[in-house]
Amino acid sequence: MKKHILCTLTMIVGFTFPIIAQSGSTVNATTANASLLVAMSLSEIAPLNFGSSLLSNTSGGTVILPSNSTTRGYTGGVVNSAATPAPAVAAYSVSGTGLETYVLVLPAITTVSHTSVYSGVNTMNITAMTARFNGAVADSKTSTLTSEGKDSFTLGGTLNVQENQIGGQYSGTFQVSVDYN
Repeated sequence: MKKHILCTLTMIVGFTFPIIAQSGSTVNATTANASLLVAMSLSEIAPLNFGSSLLSNTSGGTVILPSNSTTRGYTGGVVNSAATPAPAVAAYSVSGTGLETYVLVLPAITTVSHTSVYSGVNTMNITAMTARFNGAVADSKTSTLTSEGKDSFTLGGTLNVQENQIGGQYSGTFQVSVDYN
């Protein structure tokens, strides 16, 4: 019986002593973030048109249309012509989330084909495409949307005329894309 009483007293004394624990709590404020972007939209305003040029000989050459001007440069056996159609840079408008940076992806090579002759030297390549964003002083492939989520740019490139190229109308398509950077 003494053992029972001693055991009971030990348990009572053990439970009556205060348990020492941390006196205060630690709170850590953690930040949570999210970013929602409006899907980008790209609209063509005007197509790319190198205009009419004259084949002065059969050696081929290039027609260079800068991204910010319709004043063409020429090399080889291709020279300026005043005939219609007049040259025009391609023009696009972009929309998306305001103040976001984006990148423009241009094709490395675009092929245009003669619209009615299907033999001989009847294709030409457009290379070295360049873009000029609204208000920019130099060509670039990146830009930032305005606070309203708008921007625009123009495109130029180099038309490569092959040796013995067939005269006439040429046409083709190419893809341009934009995406947040």
